[in-house]
Amino acid sequence: MTTIQAVVTDIEGTTSSITFVKDVLFPYARQALPDFVARNAEEPDVRALLDALTEEVPEAADDAARVALLQTWIDEDRKHTVLKTLQGMIWEAGYREAEFTSHMYPDAVEALQRWYAEGVALYVYSSGSIAAQKLLFGYSDAGDLTPLFSGFFDTTTGPKRDTASYRAIAQAIGDAPEEILFLSDVVEELDAARQAGLQTVLVDRLEDYAQPRTGEATGGHPRVTDFSHIAPALE
Repeated sequence: MTTIQAVVTDIEGTTSSITFVKDVLFPYARQALPDFVARNAEEPDVRALLDALTEEVPEAADDAARVALLQTWIDEDRKHTVLKTLQGMIWEAGYREAEFTSHMYPDAVEALQRWYAEGVALYVYSSGSIAAQKLLFGYSDAGDLTPLFSGFFDTTTGPKRDTASYRAIAQAIGDAPEEILFLSDVVEELDAARQAGLQTVLVDRLEDYAQPRTGEATGGHPRVTDFSHIAPALE
């Protein structure tokens, strides 16, 4: 196997539990959204997002309609840049006020720290905004992990199931695609990364998936149940 120069990791279901995002972050943003919009709607960065939302969905013509639409999208876990950006702004207040810290699997923390010490460049690619990613790793229950990472990517780079997104990430990192390892719990994302030439590993955590993905369900990607089993792929 080609020596890995960089690791790109997903977050939800990979470094962190799915339940933390769904049971803590999403409900917090949903509840805080009306007050956040009422207080900040005329701030230029917030107003630009709300106007972009109306341009895309004309029936969301006032802030009440926009809030209702965004709350529906939260319930649906919609991967939309406006929603993800606003959620990141709301979560920032929650983190800074110590309402919660983000969950990190200990094996992920240990592996990330070890790879960083060994000179492997580390990156994040998540559907959450870059700001939200930095908050999640910055206010984790393992402390501030942001110094470990060389960069962050979100859906402004492209959808996570599109091959072009991974080509763009490889180009931004500056390593050959085959020298980059992508970690995710979503087979379709791994498929797109593999088509772009990246190496892949399916992280199939028993805590997040009641039914293990084995055999054909892995999509042909190497499967691990935690980060401690990824080490051979980096040699």
